[in-house]
Amino acid sequence: MNNFATWMESKLSGPMTKLSNQRHLLAIRDGVISALPFIIFGSFFLIFATPPLPESWAITQWATAHAEQILIPYRMTMFIMSLYIVFGIGYNLAKSYDLDPLSAAQLSTAAFLLTISPTMDKDLGFVLPMTNLGGHGLFVAMFVAIFSVETYRLCKNKNITIKMPPQVPPSVSRSFESLIPVVFVLGAMSIITVAFQLDLHMLVDKIVGPLVFAGDTLPGVLVPVFLTTFFWSFGIHGMSIVGTIERPLWEVYLAKNAEAHAAGEPLPHIAPETFFQWFVWIGGAGATLGLVICILLFAKSQFLKKFGKAVSIPSLFNINEPVIFGLPIVLNPIMVIPFIIIPIVLTIITYIATWLGLVNATSVMAPWTLPAPIGAYLATGGDWRAIILVLFNIAVSVIIYFPFFKMYDRKMVLEESGESKEEIEKDMKEGN
Repeated sequence: MNNFATWMESKLSGPMTKLSNQRHLLAIRDGVISALPFIIFGSFFLIFATPPLPESWAITQWATAHAEQILIPYRMTMFIMSLYIVFGIGYNLAKSYDLDPLSAAQLSTAAFLLTISPTMDKDLGFVLPMTNLGGHGLFVAMFVAIFSVETYRLCKNKNITIKMPPQVPPSVSRSFESLIPVVFVLGAMSIITVAFQLDLHMLVDKIVGPLVFAGDTLPGVLVPVFLTTFFWSFGIHGMSIVGTIERPLWEVYLAKNAEAHAAGEPLPHIAPETFFQWFVWIGGAGATLGLVICILLFAKSQFLKKFGKAVSIPSLFNINEPVIFGLPIVLNPIMVIPFIIIPIVLTIITYIATWLGLVNATSVMAPWTLPAPIGAYLATGGDWRAIILVLFNIAVSVIIYFPFFKMYDRKMVLEESGESKEEIEKDMKEGN
């Protein structure tokens, strides 16, 4: 195990860390995360518009009759998430280059809006279609933000900007400094979308369509689950690497599910990020709530008894770094095995259950610190079966963790008794 860990550290840790810290990927990650408060807020209005209550109840009938009004906050937040995200990506990428982040964010937003072709309504005049402002436009938003900021940076590095005298206020100087980049970027976007009438959203759909499809298949779902726990096993923050790459795809799935939910249509995707959050990462990466339950109920080691009490509350709210590094699970040859296996098993169970219609797919972004049964109930739009599935998955994780926990507990008891390393290894082999 130690030799393999050394190899991992020398061969994979560096490249993976560089990948997770890549400037553009970080900007995309931070841009998406910056929109989460709006997405979470808007998501709850999906529940308010379709309350998980009997249809005969007066409140349900009232919500159905006023659904269009109730959904307005959703349509102004989650339904146009790409507008918030393109601003966030442009801001964070410019900040990493030490450019004026506000000017770059505004430029990115304006360039993105040029990709949204307005239509003419005889009563309303020019109307901006909202379809591509939501999750459907997320990949175009990422491309446009990067293009805008890189053009801005190129202009500044090559001194293709308007320089104002020192006595001019800084805010005015920044505005004029960004004028030429604005002309280049918006001019290019106008030529592409207006003169050539090229629909970037349709083009990107054709390019990333296979990726969107593959990421929602069972193999496509299992890959990030395995990689997340695999990296965590060596002390590398798995989600910071996997999530940086996968999160834009997960956001697309969630947005399309939310749009279908609001329209009363079948949900098209099984595996947004909320699929993993509530049904796989129960208690945190590795579904360690099951391990904590084993410790609380069955530990004989004095250390584990105290440890279980200390980490029980954080684990309930999906904070499990104390378990990963305190038990530890990192570089622990006994506990690493179930830590990797259990999420794979839970993913398969949940994927099949969702595919068969035994539980609703997720369409609501609930705060990740909620206890899993509550979070799953909200994320599925109030499906009580989600609570049953979470409890079933917890039971599965307890069952799989138990024999490995007992082995580790026995090892800890022997260490506490003062036995030497050689005696402990002998007793472990003999099963004493």
